[in-house]
Amino acid sequence: MQRVAFNEIEAWNKRKNRKPLILMGARQVGKTWLMDEFARSVYSGDSVSVNFMEDDAIRENFETVKLDPKTLVSLIQARSGRRIVPGKTLLVLDEIQESPRALTSLKFFNEKMPELAIIAAGSLLGLSLRRKHGTKERESKGSFPVGKVDFIDVRPMTFSEYLLARGESVKSDELATGNWEILNLIHDEMVRHLKDYLFVGGMPDAVRTFVANGDYLETRRTQKSILKAYDKDFVKHAEPSLLPRIRLLWNNVSAQLGKPNKKFIYKAMKEGARGRSYEDALQWLDDAGMVHQVFRADPPRMPLKSYEDFSAFKLYMHDVGLLGAMSGLPASALLELNSIFTNFKGALTEQYVLQELLAAGVSPSYWAAERGDAEVDFIVQGSKAVFPVEVKAERNLKAKSLKTYREFFKPPVCYRTSLSEYAAGRLTRDIPLYAVARIAEEVRK
Repeated sequence: MQRVAFNEIEAWNKRKNRKPLILMGARQVGKTWLMDEFARSVYSGDSVSVNFMEDDAIRENFETVKLDPKTLVSLIQARSGRRIVPGKTLLVLDEIQESPRALTSLKFFNEKMPELAIIAAGSLLGLSLRRKHGTKERESKGSFPVGKVDFIDVRPMTFSEYLLARGESVKSDELATGNWEILNLIHDEMVRHLKDYLFVGGMPDAVRTFVANGDYLETRRTQKSILKAYDKDFVKHAEPSLLPRIRLLWNNVSAQLGKPNKKFIYKAMKEGARGRSYEDALQWLDDAGMVHQVFRADPPRMPLKSYEDFSAFKLYMHDVGLLGAMSGLPASALLELNSIFTNFKGALTEQYVLQELLAAGVSPSYWAAERGDAEVDFIVQGSKAVFPVEVKAERNLKAKSLKTYREFFKPPVCYRTSLSEYAAGRLTRDIPLYAVARIAEEVRK
C-alpha cells in the first residue's frame, strides 16, 4: 500500500529540529504498518520496536526506572537484544498509551537525546491525552510532554490511496493534478471505482481483502470484525458506568445519518435522553477517533469556528465502509443503486465527502437557516472566504438550498459535488464526487 502519511513521516524525519513523533488515529487505520514500513524502507531495518501492550515486563520497568534517555536506551537494548545508535537507529514505541511514563519520557528524549529518531503510536492514544493530570496518582505515573512532540493524524485510506492499492496510479495522479479534461473522459470508470470505495471504505484491512479477491462478502466480514474489535475496546477501556451510553451513541450514528434531517438528536436515541448525560460518552468516542462532529455555523463568516453552535451538530463515523457495515447495507444495494441505497445514499455520500475533506486538511461546518427550510451540507473556510459545498448522491444538480445560501451570503463561488462530470459555471462549480478533495486545494488559493 501507498499512504500519504508515509510522505509526512519522511518529511518529519528530515527536519533538523524534529521532535519525537506521535501518530494519532483510530484503531486499525494503519499506524503500526506505517511505522514498520518506515523502519524497513528508510532505516533499512535498523530499528528497535517496543509494544507496551504485549510486553508486560518493559511496561513495568518503565513505571519504576529513572526517566533518563541513556538509562531507558540501556533498558530497551537489554530487553530487545538490539543496539540503539542515536542518529542511525529508529526507536518505535507502539501502544504507548499503556505506559503513561513512556509518554512522559518523550520530553526527556527531546531535550537530552534529540538525535534519536522516535515514533510512537497507540490504538486509543487520544483517550490518554485527554485525561487530566494533577492528582498525586497521575503525577506519580507521569504527564504528557506538551510542546515536546510532533503529531501526524493517520486517517482511513482516501479514495486516491484506494486507487493506488488497486494499481490505478495513473488515475490517482490525474486526481492529484485536477486534470479535468482527462477525468471527464474516464468519468464512468472513476464512478465505478467510487461505488466500490463507498462499500469497501478506507480501513486498510478491508481494502487489502477487497484488492486480493474482489469479494464483497469477505470484505464485509472484515469490516464486521473491525466493529467487533471496537466493541471489545469499549468494554476494556471505558468506565463501566459510561459503557451503555457509549454503545447507544455509537449504534445511533448510522441510524440518524440515514434520516432526512441529519442533525443529531439525543431524544431520538432514547426517550428522555439529554445531551448533558451523554457528553462524556461522546467525548470518549471522539477521543478514540471514531466519530467526528460537524457543527452548525450561522452566520457563515470568517473565522468559521467562532460562529459554530455547539448544541447543533451532525455526527459522523470515521470510515464510510464501516458506516455501511454497521447499517447492514448490502453490496447489491450500492452497486445496483436500488431502492435500499436510495434511502441511505445521502448518509454514505456525506460521510465520504467529510472523510476526503478532513484528509485534505479541511474541517468543515454546515449551515442551516433558522426556519429550517434550507440547509447546505458543508461549509469550508478558505484563505479569503467561506465556501458552501452541496453534496448530491447521484446526477441531480438541483440545489435549492445552495441557491438560497448564495442569495443570502454571496460567496465567490459555490461548490456542488455529485456523480456528474466537472463543469465550471460563473457562480457554481460542479466537482465529481470522486474528485471532491480538489475543493480543499481550490479554496486555499
